[in-house]
Amino acid sequence: MSNSVFIATSLDGFIADKQGSIDWLHMIPNPDGDDMGYEAFVERIDAMVMGRNTLDMVLSFGVDWPYRKPVFVLSNTLTSVPEGYEDKIFLLKGDIKDVVEHINGLGFKRLYIDGGVTIQQFMQSDMIDELILTTIPVVLGGGSRLFGDLNAAVNFKLMNSEVLLDTIVQNQFVRAR
Repeated sequence: MSNSVFIATSLDGFIADKQGSIDWLHMIPNPDGDDMGYEAFVERIDAMVMGRNTLDMVLSFGVDWPYRKPVFVLSNTLTSVPEGYEDKIFLLKGDIKDVVEHINGLGFKRLYIDGGVTIQQFMQSDMIDELILTTIPVVLGGGSRLFGDLNAAVNFKLMNSEVLLDTIVQNQFVRAR
């Protein structure tokens, strides 16, 4: 069982700007549509776990549903899945450890954890096994932080570092236990 994060950040550690926008993610020209390892990453996960804010953002893009794997959405307020997504989105609430145990019990062992608050909850519970952080060379000066306060340090080991599109750095870390 493993919980992995694949996310982009600014140089100063933000995943959205002060207005909640992620438009800055596309500031680097990508004429060949390089997915920066995303498809290979998705191939090795069983399901995705995200929070309601991330779900709302994905739905606001106005594109076809971008995920091929089941998506578990953590929400204490959402009472039903948006119409048309009943076979793609599954709502869960409760203690994060109980939620993961439930998902694992359904046969989903390799989870993609997405969204700032959700990632922070998993980090606070020491339940992140892998971080793939893609750093975009911009300083936003504020916004939504990737990481929040922790009760204790969480150590990781660098497994790989790669420069993409001649300016973006992607680092892969695994939890050092």
